[in-house]
Amino acid sequence: MNITRHHLSLHRRPAAALLAVLAAFALPGCGAKVAPDSRHTAGRSPVTVVNCGVPTTYARPPRRVVTNDVGITELMFALGLEDRMAGYVMPDDKGDVGAVPWKDAYRKVPWLSKKTLTKEIALDAKADLVIAGWNYGFGEDNGLTPASLKKLGIASYVLTESCHHGRDAAARGVMPPLEALYTDLENLGRLFGVQDRARALVARYKRQVADAAAKAPAPARRPSVFLYDDGRDKPLTAGAYAGPHDIISKAGGDHVMKDLKDSWTTVGWETVVARDPDVIVINNYGDTSAAQKKAFLMSYGPLRNVSAIKHHRIYVMDYADLVESPRNPAAIAHLARYLRTVAAGG
Repeated sequence: MNITRHHLSLHRRPAAALLAVLAAFALPGCGAKVAPDSRHTAGRSPVTVVNCGVPTTYARPPRRVVTNDVGITELMFALGLEDRMAGYVMPDDKGDVGAVPWKDAYRKVPWLSKKTLTKEIALDAKADLVIAGWNYGFGEDNGLTPASLKKLGIASYVLTESCHHGRDAAARGVMPPLEALYTDLENLGRLFGVQDRARALVARYKRQVADAAAKAPAPARRPSVFLYDDGRDKPLTAGAYAGPHDIISKAGGDHVMKDLKDSWTTVGWETVVARDPDVIVINNYGDTSAAQKKAFLMSYGPLRNVSAIKHHRIYVMDYADLVESPRNPAAIAHLARYLRTVAAGG
């Protein structure tokens, strides 16, 4: 899937540190300003995190970050790090961001480009860190890689959902999708000295996911689900290492492509027909609207006997719900309600 797309250091007394922790639980992701993390310091010591299996050392917390695409941008916003950003790159087909919890951050941080992330954009923004993913901005084919940025004196962080299996492997994904989300939040928390905020977010997201999973239908009653991203000749879909796998599974569905050891990839329509999903989830983004995608699925002859088509069980989700992002836990809760209705015969 080719998805193109600081703060002041304070030394705090123990009581103030406790208040900062409480504030971290209450505020991230709610659109409010977040109190400085109790562990944040001047940040002049190097920080090492494991990124895509590689220990990576950053000399200091970055102050001019450029992010690629909506999910990665909102990772920074959820951690309250918009003041550390020089801007973001994102096409304008990724949904309305005016209603999200981070709408104020979107207004504050410069939208650098609605096209593809490039080295020139990073240089013009005086970036000291670029956060993107393989085929989420980084790519050998376009010449934008962590190695090429390093030559320009710009550090990189690779979105964990997009990590290659190996240095030269085409397939992506090295851990379950939600674990990738939690890993990136924790890594960025360490890098920017906002560990308490990161831990608070991860704890809250895990509770949200657990609540939805606890209400899931019994295994024998779980609807089977296929994720349709786009494509006519061959459908683009999600494998075991892309966000939809955990979103579908934790919501109480049986992901029909769970055996694909990749993140976003293509399959044949014959595979979709053979696996006969009860539900098709449409990824809503791009030049082709969700309505157009649904019309294609409903009229495509080879799918006419697929259960989801026969029973008109097509569910639309926004792009930012389905790629790695802070929206994933809420997306699980929303899909879970729909799947419970399907399991009950609705």
